[in-house]
Amino acid sequence: MPLLSVQNLSAYYQTEVYGVSRTVRAVDGVSFELYPNEIYGVAGESSCGKTTLIKVISGSIKPPLKAHAGSVNFQFGAYEIDMLKISQAELRENIRWKEISYVMQGSMSVLNPVRKVIKTFEDIVDSHQPITNKKLFLAETQAHINRLGLTDDVLDAYPHQLSGGMRQRVAIALATVFHPSLIIADEPTTALDVVVQRGVLQTIKEIQAESGNTVLLVTHDIAVHANVADRLMIMYAGRIAEEAPTENIFAAPLHPYTQHLVSSLPVIGERSTKASLKGAPPNLANPPAGCRFHPRCPLAIDICRTDVPEMLQVAERHRVACHLVKDGSQ
Repeated sequence: MPLLSVQNLSAYYQTEVYGVSRTVRAVDGVSFELYPNEIYGVAGESSCGKTTLIKVISGSIKPPLKAHAGSVNFQFGAYEIDMLKISQAELRENIRWKEISYVMQGSMSVLNPVRKVIKTFEDIVDSHQPITNKKLFLAETQAHINRLGLTDDVLDAYPHQLSGGMRQRVAIALATVFHPSLIIADEPTTALDVVVQRGVLQTIKEIQAESGNTVLLVTHDIAVHANVADRLMIMYAGRIAEEAPTENIFAAPLHPYTQHLVSSLPVIGERSTKASLKGAPPNLANPPAGCRFHPRCPLAIDICRTDVPEMLQVAERHRVACHLVKDGSQ
């Protein structure tokens, strides 16, 4: 049984300014599944719909964002919910932080700069599960952060007294304090140097292996996915271009966009010049007809400009949306 099943999801931003209506098709007809005990990566350029997708999945739908079609179904044991229909009261009481948690892009967005770290833990825990024994709470919190490689004195520090890597580990500790079924990590390594990135990613992998939960890892850095993700979804302009086990994506990418992403990675000892992808992602308020990648695709043919490609199952757990792919080859 999948932990999460997203079917034909469409989520648009709708605005009306000075009588002019504008609809941005940020997520358009997306379907995929997440399974227990896996790390699932979502990659793509900025403005491809990654953040909008996780907003809908986590139930954070606020105007001007609206879910227009599809379903987002979770299966937490015997507890099944549709995130598009759940009430905010039930979402807060039973789902957020207990079943679904969120590691935000910047650790300073999570931590209050004028409150010590222990106070932030108290705020989070007490809002979902009232603290009745302060000594027991402190002991459990210390044990929890110790597992993430942090010392006890971190709890008595203010955020500005910690390094970027330590703050990010604190953010991960906050997201995992209730051992949720799903952890959504939104660009968890942004603005961190390579050495610190490695430590943060290792922390995420260790927590996932220890708790057996599912991690939805969202980042534009495809090299991060290569080191962490079990499966990988490539998004472009609000749609899925390709989805496969990570090793398949890097060994034999089928979609032209995926091929460009993989070929853009630096290789030690390589002296050749990397070819950049011409153009820019389309305006999702007025996306092109057919395949949304065709204006930039060097392999585009006539049908690409008129017909939306179907999502084709080319192998076990490997799907691709491209008119040029037949029977698992391009």
